[in-house]
Amino acid sequence: MHTLDWIILSASLIFIVVYGIWKGRGSKNIQGYLLANKSLNWYTIALSIMATQASAITFLSAPGQAYVDGMRFVQYYFGLPIAMVVLSVTAVPIFHRLNVYTAYEYLENRFDMKTRGLAAILFLIQRGLAAGLTILAPALILSIIFGWNLTYTNFIIGALVIVYTASGGTKAVNFTNFHQLLIALGGMVCAFFMVVHLLPADVSFLDAVKISGKMGRLNVIDFAFDLNNKYNIWSGILGGTFLALSYFGTDQSQVQRYLTGKSIAQSRVALIFNGLVKIPMQFFILFVGAMVFVFYQFERPPIFFNSYETGKIKSSAYSTQFTELEKEHQSAHELKERQVRQLVEALRNGNAEEIESKESEVKTAQEDMNKIREEAITLMKTNDPGMDSRDINYIFLTFVTDYLPVGIVGLVIAMVFAASMSSTSSELNALASTSIVDIYKRLIRKEGSEQHYLIASKLATVFWGLFAIWFANFVSGLGSLIEAVNILGSLFYGTILGIFLTAFYFKSIRGSATFFAAVIGEIVVLSCYFFKVPISFLWYNIIGCVLVILLAYLINPFLDARRVA
Repeated sequence: MHTLDWIILSASLIFIVVYGIWKGRGSKNIQGYLLANKSLNWYTIALSIMATQASAITFLSAPGQAYVDGMRFVQYYFGLPIAMVVLSVTAVPIFHRLNVYTAYEYLENRFDMKTRGLAAILFLIQRGLAAGLTILAPALILSIIFGWNLTYTNFIIGALVIVYTASGGTKAVNFTNFHQLLIALGGMVCAFFMVVHLLPADVSFLDAVKISGKMGRLNVIDFAFDLNNKYNIWSGILGGTFLALSYFGTDQSQVQRYLTGKSIAQSRVALIFNGLVKIPMQFFILFVGAMVFVFYQFERPPIFFNSYETGKIKSSAYSTQFTELEKEHQSAHELKERQVRQLVEALRNGNAEEIESKESEVKTAQEDMNKIREEAITLMKTNDPGMDSRDINYIFLTFVTDYLPVGIVGLVIAMVFAASMSSTSSELNALASTSIVDIYKRLIRKEGSEQHYLIASKLATVFWGLFAIWFANFVSGLGSLIEAVNILGSLFYGTILGIFLTAFYFKSIRGSATFFAAVIGEIVVLSCYFFKVPISFLWYNIIGCVLVILLAYLINPFLDARRVA
């Protein structure tokens, strides 16, 4: 990077950390540290909610997802507005009325301690691992593109977050999230205008949109019903609604954001705002990826976007064969570029037969390029069987570093750091809250002072931060990171949501029945994943939730009968 890029990146990181420490100062008890004394307005909460969900994985992997697979991933969010309305009506007033620190406190009031503990532990496992992924996502990609040491990059991102999160608690997290999201969106907007600007002079923005559509990158809605299809309108609305209900209604990293609201109304408005804005925001991020795809119709793309992997094979015994494949790839691209320009002319002329003919030629040329690329990947695997064969996470940032001007590159890298830090800080804050309120304060040290619990909360934040850094260094090669983090969530969210829905709506069902149903439900979901049952991961949320409710309903009479006997 250029000196100016380093200045912009460094200034952004220093501002975030210093601002977080300053805004979070003055917390003297755990209510101030964990709930910001319930003093925040809806817009601060709303942007904090969005920043928590929109991690660096969103800004890095989503454009690559659109480049490879089109924009159908946006359907994943179609259930979000429904979930926001349901939660605003149900969960928000309950949590505020009970004056809880965590969502899981409610479960002990409704059921018993073991059910509360189970939900809390499931959350701690899932969110603790997810925190590692939110650190790993940018660190892995930045380390490869810039040649940075991965361990050091993980540590820097994690350490910066630990400093202001442990120092200032929830107030620091919410206020820094506000500015981090603005930085992240600003970087993405700049990238969008630059990719449009860098299109050939004779290709307009409208031409680019048409090309993207003809080449299958604007496939926003898929009405086909297929349980194995990861992204269609049915899995998006049904599975997405259940996932959003669980994430925003039972995941402490989100619940803690709106528990800080001044009132029920402030929390409700924040959730509704998120439901209205999230889909357009995600649509825009995916659309940027679709435009990057169009850009590479006129500019030759790398045969493989992960420069670390291509560097390995170029220094191996297979170097000559790989170079020949690169030459074939370039020739195939030159042919396709001519055909794409012919398609543009056909679209301008409006001749339906010519459009259909040229569209077919372009798709054939794209398939030829894909075949050459697959040959290259096969050769790379022959050289190194353990290589990461998916480069989806490197597409967008490769475009940024190769083509964007000095200054903009620094802003986009700052966007990556800001997005990662915002999600990670919320996760560490929530992990600390649940560890102290649901486990430590309830089971280990029941009679401590406010100062003791405040210090314990800060130490818990540091512990989970170090754990996340460790896990980030432990895992790699996960393919599409945006899919990886959502799969991880889907393995646990359905069960947790089933526990809460049983608590909210089935008043006759007791804690023991719910506890055993949740254990069985979680085992079934994990079995579906590990035994590779051919269904999309979004359906795990429905399976887990429905199983918990159904099994609890069936088990409850038997436990009641034993209790009477």
